[in-house]
Amino acid sequence: MFKKKLVVIGGGAAGFFCAVNAARLNPALQVILVEKTSKLLSKVKVSGGGRCNVTHACYSMADMVKKYPRGASFLKKAFHHFFTSDTITWFSERGVQLKTEADGRMFPESNSSQTIIDCLLHEANKYKVEILMNATVKELTSTDTGWNILFSNKNISADYVCIACGGYSKHEQFDWIKNTGHHIENPVPSLFTFNIPGNKITELMGISLENVSIKIAGTKLQEHGPLLITHWGLSGPAVLKLSAWGARELALKNYDFNIMVNWLPVYNEISLRDKMQLLRFDIASQKIYNRNPFGLPSRLWEYFLQVTGIATDIRWADLPAKEQNKLIKILCVNEFAVKGKTTFKEEFVTAGGVNLDEVDFNTMQSKIAPGLFFAGEILDIDGVTGGYNFQNAWTTGWIAAKGITKI
Repeated sequence: MFKKKLVVIGGGAAGFFCAVNAARLNPALQVILVEKTSKLLSKVKVSGGGRCNVTHACYSMADMVKKYPRGASFLKKAFHHFFTSDTITWFSERGVQLKTEADGRMFPESNSSQTIIDCLLHEANKYKVEILMNATVKELTSTDTGWNILFSNKNISADYVCIACGGYSKHEQFDWIKNTGHHIENPVPSLFTFNIPGNKITELMGISLENVSIKIAGTKLQEHGPLLITHWGLSGPAVLKLSAWGARELALKNYDFNIMVNWLPVYNEISLRDKMQLLRFDIASQKIYNRNPFGLPSRLWEYFLQVTGIATDIRWADLPAKEQNKLIKILCVNEFAVKGKTTFKEEFVTAGGVNLDEVDFNTMQSKIAPGLFFAGEILDIDGVTGGYNFQNAWTTGWIAAKGITKI
């Protein structure tokens, strides 16, 4: 019996999910997964510090889509086909239990990304998915019977193709996809940290805070959340979320902009001044250096006092108004000049990709080229940090698989 053939381009989360589900749903389908590198599921391997942040424990579609700076309206429809609960069930049925952490991120109970990799590889082996490594697509062209995929040393014909190769950082890397008639939203980096070269605060690298507020000067962009001081600048979820929402705007600024950090987001300058007045009475006799009433890391507190010129032996009762105002300013509106960014190369995420108006959210099939499907980050969809990008991969990969097997 003649078997129809599906070629999935990309050996990441979306590609694997499409390949294994298509092979399972239609045993008569020959499925070939091609990966341009020598590594499969590389982002899965490094995600979440090697634990794999599979998804996020959010069960409201309306709330979930708020975590996607681009692609929210598309996913709002797509999530009706495969959502968070479906992801949890899919992995559970294959012996992988997920656990939820306090911040909502979900990981395998094993705390190892290898558990997810092994599960997907087992599915590929079980349903006889053929895997080709070190295979870079040079050209993709439609034929009378389907598609022809040109590699550097071979051609493969297919009835269906699913492009799930992840995001590209340069527009010209999309040329082989543009040649199929699709339009590309210009790619720019998302999920990056802020470089503040020459600022002494970087000497405090390793210090983290549970909750700060960061605002980008001259914009409406603002985020709350954990922050980490690094040897090059500022990182952590608050910064990464801000970079995702500001991806296009910050690219236009060539990553040269100012930010204001409120280290004590429960206060503003007025309420903190009132608090300071109370402290001058409540802990009047205590030295400021020895008595940090705001729960800030001690090294950071001492840094602020040094920057504002407060003497080491001064008591709260004797704090001069000028120094007090400087301290209030630095605690509530600490301004930094950002010059450049640092991206996590292994977890690189791009804003941009295939225009969503050209893709059917019910099947992930191209509206322009029949038999061509898309899944994952190659689409103009990206989420903030916390498992949202993987949920996009599982959702679009599954829909593509089902769409292909129903033709």
